[in-house]
Amino acid sequence: MKRFIRRFLVFMLAALVVIQFFRPSKNIAEGIAVNDISTKYAVPDSIAAILKVACNDCHTNNSRYPWYWNFQPVAWFLNGHISEGKRHLNFSDFTAYPIARQYKMFDNINKEIKGGGMPLGSYTLIHRDAIFSDNDKAAFAAWTAGARKQIENHYPPDSLIMKKKMRD
Repeated sequence: MKRFIRRFLVFMLAALVVIQFFRPSKNIAEGIAVNDISTKYAVPDSIAAILKVACNDCHTNNSRYPWYWNFQPVAWFLNGHISEGKRHLNFSDFTAYPIARQYKMFDNINKEIKGGGMPLGSYTLIHRDAIFSDNDKAAFAAWTAGARKQIENHYPPDSLIMKKKMRD
């Protein structure tokens, strides 16, 4: 039995070493994207600062990577979170979304933050500065409401209704 355990541990150690050579590509883009949310909607400095520490790592095309990203399987885990986050909402591609989706996304952003769904608990466990205060939540509520009002003022009401295939 000891021999089996020793072989198993050697195999696991070898597998751990081998997987270090298989890395996901980093989510890093240069400059501000053409379809970035800030190209169409005013993003106050206070909101931009919160986005930077609490949202952008998973919801843009430009993530900051911690030192522990260099180790597998941690990099795969983080890459999965980034891919999933961008699938739901990508601030770098925001203005490329149909206007009805943009309108809905502002509402979703407010609901997720207000309800404590974002940022994820697994993210705030390590990134303590990403925890939203009541003032942060109020600032986001005002920002998203203002952006929705801006959309309402520029587009007909029927264009703001998401078609079935567009819904998340």
